[in-house]
Amino acid sequence: MPRRVLVGQVTSDKMDKTITVLVNRRVMHPLYKKFIRRSKNYAAHDEANLCKIGDTVRIEECKPISKRKTWTLIEINGRPLGASGSAPVPAEADATSVQA
Repeated sequence: MPRRVLVGQVTSDKMDKTITVLVNRRVMHPLYKKFIRRSKNYAAHDEANLCKIGDTVRIEECKPISKRKTWTLIEINGRPLGASGSAPVPAEADATSVQA
């Protein structure tokens, strides 16, 4: 079964190696058929404390790290994290151009 991936905004970075992410979604009301907004906060693991409040992040479901943390950070502001999960990959490394 594939792991779920959500996109949201960082609302808190005060904890050590943990961020709180607000995920908004739109659902249709079953009776009135109008789209309404629903939001939920998730606690996600940020190994290197890279995120700041207001960052747009992508989080992925993982095995439980603690009582509330079952999500891990995979991308900050559209830039994926490195293999170790410690630092974002630089924009120059993303480009696959060959120098002549």
